[in-house]
Amino acid sequence: MNNLDTKTISLEHLGIKSDTVRYQLTSDELHNLTIEKGQGKETVFGAIAVNTGEFTGRSPMDRFIVKDDITKDEIWWGDINIPFESGKFDQLYDKVTAYLSDKEIFVRDSYACADENYKLNIRVVNEYPWSNMFAYNMFLRPTEEELKDFSPEWTVINAPGFMADAAIDGTRQHNFAILNFSRKVALIGGTGYTGEIKKGIFSALNFILPVYKNTLPMHCSANVGKDGDTAIFFGLSGTGKTTLSTDPNRSLIGDDEHGWTAENTVFNFEGGCYAKVIDLSQEKEPEIYGAIKKGAILENIIMNDKGEVDFADTSITQNTRVSYPIHHIENIRVPSTGKNPKNIFFLTADAFGVLPPISKLTPAQAAYHFISGYTAKVAGTEAGVTEPVPSFSACFGAPFMPLHPTRYAEMLSKKMTEANVNVWLVNTGWSGGQYGVGSRIALKYTRAMISAVLNGDLGNYTYEDYHIHSVFGVAQPRTCPGVPDKILSPRATWNNDKLYYDTAFKLSNAFRENFKKFEEYANEEIRRGGPQRYGY
Repeated sequence: MNNLDTKTISLEHLGIKSDTVRYQLTSDELHNLTIEKGQGKETVFGAIAVNTGEFTGRSPMDRFIVKDDITKDEIWWGDINIPFESGKFDQLYDKVTAYLSDKEIFVRDSYACADENYKLNIRVVNEYPWSNMFAYNMFLRPTEEELKDFSPEWTVINAPGFMADAAIDGTRQHNFAILNFSRKVALIGGTGYTGEIKKGIFSALNFILPVYKNTLPMHCSANVGKDGDTAIFFGLSGTGKTTLSTDPNRSLIGDDEHGWTAENTVFNFEGGCYAKVIDLSQEKEPEIYGAIKKGAILENIIMNDKGEVDFADTSITQNTRVSYPIHHIENIRVPSTGKNPKNIFFLTADAFGVLPPISKLTPAQAAYHFISGYTAKVAGTEAGVTEPVPSFSACFGAPFMPLHPTRYAEMLSKKMTEANVNVWLVNTGWSGGQYGVGSRIALKYTRAMISAVLNGDLGNYTYEDYHIHSVFGVAQPRTCPGVPDKILSPRATWNNDKLYYDTAFKLSNAFRENFKKFEEYANEEIRRGGPQRYGY
């Protein structure tokens, strides 16, 4: 008998009446089915390459939350958390499940949260085999014993081929990603971008954990040293979360989503990694490069007829990605948990080139920068972007945060104070001028600065060993092992003081304008944590 025929399950309780439901297929089976169906090709790495279609990234304006008795008074409604009518959701849900009833369906039972006390059981229902393989990679994988009595708490229904009718269905356009906390469903349609699957559950946990579990959810990566010291890396896409946390000398807890509990532990939400592969090389990022093998999924990359991948080719998108189960990385923490962090890094790719490559923050500055969540867009990343543009995403993850940012910031500030954590602002962006003039700070220097912090070399410096930045007020070290002193001073790398300060003031004004919407919620100490000067 075909092995696929033995793996089935009924979905009639979800309204899906398909006769062909493939349950809990292995990664190899899903890999092979993707190729057989012509939905993907195998690369020389053994990984499959797929094209996600029209959408190669998330669509923030098409993300909704059902407004009901659970959410109406808790959610921070607005352009990020867009309300959706409960009745409209029910109608759209029925249309999606009717659509899937005519399809071959792939189902996976999995869970999120590596800490047993916070485990969330998830059932993922997919139209495509490679989407189900992504769920296998990214969520935690139950044992056969755990599957015997598995009861899903949340369900993800993913139908990339279903196109909504905006005028009838209440969506903005044909694609959508909707969270319903009453029905405990994430409904996704009209987009093949797999990131919507994992971010749907991340967004749900960003509500569930603080509201019901007194646990801080974080858009961050984390690792742990040989002595058990945990480090956390906050940052938006492209700032280096995955790269800097994947360290051969430290065990990886996870690369994107974590919780920090009232019991003073840190745990990974996921069972895999979803890394950017733009300009990936074995020399610069050997761990990630080595994780691309059978079982991994490359998205929207360009390869030749021999299956050789050109990681520099961004003709489809700059957001080329790879997903792989975390065990593709050799040096991982098992289970994916750690103790209270000793150091927290806020990563920013400052395309203006004015922030120090590393600086130490006071508690007030840490709260201010966490609420701000700064990075920058560079020319060419979006239509119409011709020079650096400041980009602020509260808590370094606003698109996934259902509650008001100050609620997360208050939790973080309290935990940082209780744990006596050192907080560092790390600029992984430009030096010697803004984008187009200066150059990206060398990864080897950033790694050296991170290592110096984790080894205690920077944390033990006295006040005299730091220079207080005259615009941003942060403490930048005057020296660091493995890093030229000039690199540590952004002004010194410009060789043009007036142009440097003109640009620094431009960015400090952007910080001030962005923070206006948070001022009424922030105390005086936090407000003083921002830039010290806004002009001459």
